[in-house]
Amino acid sequence: MLTLYTILTSLSTPILNLLLWHRLKKGKENAARINERRGITNIKRPNGKLVWIHAASVGESQSALILINRLLAENKHLNILVTSGTLTSATLMQKRLAERAMHQFVPLDHPKWIKRFLKHWRPNVAIWIESELWPNMLQQIKNKRIPAALVNARLSQTSFRRWFTFKHIAEKILSSFKIILTQTELDRHHFEKLKAKKVVHIGNIKHSADPLPYDETAYNSLSNAIGSRPTWVYASTHDGEEELACRVHLKLKEKHPDLLTIIVPRHPERRNEIVSKIKNLNIISRHPQNTLPEDTTDIYLADTLGELGLFYKACPIAMIGRSFSNDGGGGHNPLEAAQLNCAVLTGPNIQYQQELFSDMIGAQAATLVNNENEFIQKLNDLLSNKEQLQNEQEKALIYASQQSHIIDDIMVQLKPILKKVL
Repeated sequence: MLTLYTILTSLSTPILNLLLWHRLKKGKENAARINERRGITNIKRPNGKLVWIHAASVGESQSALILINRLLAENKHLNILVTSGTLTSATLMQKRLAERAMHQFVPLDHPKWIKRFLKHWRPNVAIWIESELWPNMLQQIKNKRIPAALVNARLSQTSFRRWFTFKHIAEKILSSFKIILTQTELDRHHFEKLKAKKVVHIGNIKHSADPLPYDETAYNSLSNAIGSRPTWVYASTHDGEEELACRVHLKLKEKHPDLLTIIVPRHPERRNEIVSKIKNLNIISRHPQNTLPEDTTDIYLADTLGELGLFYKACPIAMIGRSFSNDGGGGHNPLEAAQLNCAVLTGPNIQYQQELFSDMIGAQAATLVNNENEFIQKLNDLLSNKEQLQNEQEKALIYASQQSHIIDDIMVQLKPILKKVL
C-alpha cells in the first residue's frame, strides 16, 4: 500500500502543481515562496549541525517554539530549520524565531520534492511536533538514517480508529521515529496499539511555555483606553462564538452599562464576516492601524495576529474559544490565559484539551460553563465581585506556574537522539 502511495504521488506532479495554484489563488500560499513547497529554496544551509523541526500550523508552531528556544540555549553553535504549512504559522515564526533558526514552508509529500529538500538541508536530527505524518517524507528520513522523534504526539479516538484499520501501514510509518513522546496516557495507549517502538507519556509541551509576549507600549495604550471599565476577552473565537459574545454582552450591559467586550478571532481574516454579523452594537476593529477602543465602544475586535498576549494581559477574565463554536468545538490552550493572570472560563466542547481542562477545573483554576445562561451568570459574578475575581485569577496563575517541568522531561527523553548535535 505504501509503495502504491509513493508511485501515485510520484506521478502526481501536475495535480500537486494545480493544487498549489488553487491555494495561491485563495490566498493560502505565499507567492514569493511557493517554490519552497516543491523543496526549492534560495537560502543557503548554514554550516554545522542542523536540527529540523516540523510543525504543521499555528498550534504546533507555538509548541515548537518552546523546544527551539531550549535547544538554542543549550548549544550556541546549533542551527534549527523549522517547517510549517500555513501562512499564519509562517508569520508567527518570522516574529518569534531567534537567531540561528530559520523558517521554510514544508514541501508537499512528492518523493522528488522531498529528496530535493533533504539533499539541500541535510538535517542531522528530525523532530515532528504533534500529529502530521507524511509517508514519503518519513520514509526518506528513515532511508537516510536521520534520527527522528515525534514530540507532543496526540492521536484522537477518530484518528486512532482510522489508523488502526491500516495498522500495518501505520506501524511502518511510525517506525521512522526512534521515540514518541505523547501528550496524554490515552495517546500513549493509541500509539502502542499501532506498534510504535518506544512511546513515553510526558505531557503537553505547551504547558511549559513562557507567557505569551506583548508589547509594553501597546499594553500601556490599551490599558489607558480601557481605564476602569469592566472588561473581558473572548479569545481565539471560531464561527458562532462572536455572536454568542454579543448576546452575552447585551445581557450583561443591563447590569454593567460601561462593559467592554474584546473578541480575538482565531483567524483574523474572518474580520469582515464577523463585523457583518454584529448588529446594534458599537464595534471598533483594531486592524489595520492599531485603533484603540473608545468610551462608547461595546465590542473591540482584536483582529490582528500575534497579539493574544496583549489582550490576556489587559483583561482579568478570559473565555477560551472553540468551546461553544459551530464546528463542534475542541477548545484551545487555557494556560496562556492563566499565565497572564486571567480568571479562565470555558464552554463544554473541550475534547482536544480534555485532560488539561479537567485538571484545571479540578484545581479550581478554570470554570466550566455548560450553556449561555451559565456563561452569563458566571461572568456577572466575576464582574460584580472583585474578591472572587482575584481569587480565581490567583488559582489559575498558581496552576500555570506548576507546569514548567515538562520541557525538562522532554529534553531528557530526547538526549539519545540529540547527543550528536548538543
